[in-house]
Amino acid sequence: MDEKGVDKLFSGLSPEQQKQVMSILSDKEQTQKILDTPQAQKLMKKLMGEGKNG
Repeated sequence: MDEKGVDKLFSGLSPEQQKQVMSILSDKEQTQKILDTPQAQKLMKKLMGEGKNG
């Protein structure tokens, strides 16, 4: 995701939600735990366009 995509994502969040997301992303271990969940894997595939051509 590019910087514009991140800005667009953040524009829909309240300042408190933005703070929470940044807190999670700044903690490498916590971020990895989230990324390892099946839900995150599915979302990443969707965002990256996998499955559209096959």
